[in-house]
Amino acid sequence: MRKREIPEDAAEEVLSRFEEVGLINDSAFADAWVESRHHGRGLARRALAQELRTKGVDPTLIDQAVSQLDFDQEEATARELVVRKLRSTRGLDRDKRLRRLAGMLARKGYSQGLALKVVRQALEEEGEDTEGLDGEY
Repeated sequence: MRKREIPEDAAEEVLSRFEEVGLINDSAFADAWVESRHHGRGLARRALAQELRTKGVDPTLIDQAVSQLDFDQEEATARELVVRKLRSTRGLDRDKRLRRLAGMLARKGYSQGLALKVVRQALEEEGEDTEGLDGEY
């Protein structure tokens, strides 16, 4: 509204009224954002929190919104992402596969520990030799 040079007091009044009638609700926005971006893009809590921070959402609301994702749900999503990407890494050597798959998860906000665990398990299930993958990345 500042860009359109709307007086500050008028803008505050309109925004307050919007909040009263439920048209502006940062908490609902944050919850919907987390739900949508986690299921749609597979983003982890860390990446989701960062996105909400850049959108100016209050840190308390961010914590509440990302807390709706538990560790098991986040791990399951990481597994799904790895399984989808696994096929495209066939034919590459083991270390390159590990780096690509763990890197993909890292870019989506997953911790290195979780990424390595999920990738190692996926490679084992596929029959790939994963000895020595515990600390590599």
